[in-house]
Amino acid sequence: MNMRVLKILIVLLLLATVVVFGGFHYWQKQLDAPIALEERTVYEVPQGAAFNRVIRDLESQGIIEAAWPYRILARIAPKATQGLRAGEFEIDPGMNGRQLIAHLSSDQVVTYRLTVPEGWTFKQMRRLLDRAPKLEHRTREMSDEEVMAALGHAGTYPEGQFFPDTYRYHKGVTDTELLRRAYDRMQQTLKTVWDERDDDLPIDSSYQALILASLIERETGVATERKQIAGVFTRRLEKGMRLQTDPTVIYGMGDSYVGNITRADLQRQNAYNTYVIEGLPPTPIAMPGLGSLEAAVHPADGDTLYFVAKGDGSHQFSRTLQEHNAAVRRYILNRD
Repeated sequence: MNMRVLKILIVLLLLATVVVFGGFHYWQKQLDAPIALEERTVYEVPQGAAFNRVIRDLESQGIIEAAWPYRILARIAPKATQGLRAGEFEIDPGMNGRQLIAHLSSDQVVTYRLTVPEGWTFKQMRRLLDRAPKLEHRTREMSDEEVMAALGHAGTYPEGQFFPDTYRYHKGVTDTELLRRAYDRMQQTLKTVWDERDDDLPIDSSYQALILASLIERETGVATERKQIAGVFTRRLEKGMRLQTDPTVIYGMGDSYVGNITRADLQRQNAYNTYVIEGLPPTPIAMPGLGSLEAAVHPADGDTLYFVAKGDGSHQFSRTLQEHNAAVRRYILNRD
């Protein structure tokens, strides 16, 4: 090989190196440049979608300008492109290509909130779940008994067994998963509360504490009164007095309750009417929160045996029936 040919080969090699290096630099620049997005958007990675399919979809939606830099990335660094997670992601315009892929491989999926209020019934909770967006609904056509069986607790009456709170979830989570989380949370909370209970309570089990807490929850919206109401109920149970609490009557009436209770309703025999039955009703009547659970096992000391609603959410507490009747005349009969 003469010197002239050698020089030509060297020049060609240098040119090839420049081209390769320039192409590599251009490819790197494409990945490091901001994506084509102009405003924040939510993008969903479908379940089981391959990387190339996602890249084509991002390109077709105008989120990235071209798919080819990402295909090269998949060949050069396959581990960087194999961790895409199914779900919804918020994508910001300021992201570059590398950040986009890392974000779609992270656990930062879009989440939604579902708030179950304290004092709601299981029926109300189910309606809330049925309306929850992005949730996978599996229980809509199930009976309550079938729901509990699906959760692994066949034969358990559902009322009161789920902890009222705000739960976060992402698209694709099932309603059974949320129910299971709420159920487990109530069981754990109830166990902790029951283990720390006062001595000499007139209740014998954590389930009775749950029942009592549900009555407390439904009787007051004023947090500072919960232990006072618990004290009244506790003293009545100790003395063998009927609890005579309206929320149990309402629960026992079921769908026949239309907003008011009559004298006949108070006298009607059913398992939940505490104007008729002795002691606690057979099950909770609602989902109590932590405050009511704690009140049930730490009732306030005192000698009051009655209370009546004042009409502002609070109650007037009385020691004797005479005092109570006077309070009823003042806050109920005069108001009516």
